[in-house]
Amino acid sequence: MAASPTNPYSEAGVDTAAGDLAVELMKSSVRATHGPEVLGGVGGFAGLFDASALRDFRRPLLATSTDGVGTKVAIAQAIDKHDTIGQDLVGMVVDDIVVVGAKPLFMTDYIACGKVFPQRIADIVRGIAQACAATGTALVGGETAEHPGLLGPRDYDVAGAATGVVEADAILGAERVNDGDAVIAVASSGLHSNGYSLVRHIVTRAGIGYGDNAADFGTTWGEALLEPTRLYTLPLLRLIEELSGGVHALSHVTGGGIAANLARVLPQGSWAEVDRSSWSPSPVFRVLSDIAGSTLESAEGTWNLGIGFLAVVAAEKKDAAIAALNAEGMPSWQVGTVGFGPRPTGEFEQGAKGVDGGAVRLVGAYADGAK
Repeated sequence: MAASPTNPYSEAGVDTAAGDLAVELMKSSVRATHGPEVLGGVGGFAGLFDASALRDFRRPLLATSTDGVGTKVAIAQAIDKHDTIGQDLVGMVVDDIVVVGAKPLFMTDYIACGKVFPQRIADIVRGIAQACAATGTALVGGETAEHPGLLGPRDYDVAGAATGVVEADAILGAERVNDGDAVIAVASSGLHSNGYSLVRHIVTRAGIGYGDNAADFGTTWGEALLEPTRLYTLPLLRLIEELSGGVHALSHVTGGGIAANLARVLPQGSWAEVDRSSWSPSPVFRVLSDIAGSTLESAEGTWNLGIGFLAVVAAEKKDAAIAALNAEGMPSWQVGTVGFGPRPTGEFEQGAKGVDGGAVRLVGAYADGAK
């Protein structure tokens, strides 16, 4: 009796049936992000989004962003918990779009893995879909690629891209910033998705396992370090509308830290001093710094240290901005003021990420108690 023919692709390590099952498991989550603007359903070669609404704009500009989660995925893999990484991805991608004042429209994702484990892929995509729904973003498509031999069987990486829209005369940015504007901080939920190479280095060097109990956090180390990224999009869009021109610039505090990211959205010739005494960095930053035997100040170019977003607002609107954000469950406070002209002596950070913008430095000492 002749032997059944084998599938050479399966022999090479690619399981197309597992990929199909993963798509079936994620369908309901993805569809939950679809409004009437999304056409074609799940599984097409391209996602379709009805752009008819853009005809209501006087001059619509499309805003786009792409990013990943970085080495935070290694912790998710280590403790086999994958339902929060998707929120991190949406936070990194969609919250960059709101910086220019744009409303997100749709997003696509890409997952590369060594081997498709359908339930794990479905967990990742469910997290992406839930975060897309929370930011008013349609998840219109994606791709899961199996790369045996390039990635280990349990390894994966995630990336995504999103598109939004803003009126040309409503774009936020450095050109709107004025002398005396208030710099408002919006609290982070923790590490977000930046600086995890340093986190993993500290934890590994200290001999800590991700499954070990972390007494400071009341959970395991892995669970504490997987705290998902806070999503800012809708509260910030509502703030922009409520303050009616009072929000001049926004900064997403990601890689590079507070000073570098604020400098990117300030105009040349301006400067700001961020007052450390106005807040106390979250416990996760203090604990990691203590274990490493380093200072919080030494990590200012790597971690957000408790500030996930910065808003530059008109001085007369600062109290209204803080009140509105706090009412949204986004703890906020003033950390500084924008100045023009001669700046104080000393070193400032300027020219971050290729943008020759304003100059920023952190001053003072961090508050001891919780903010």
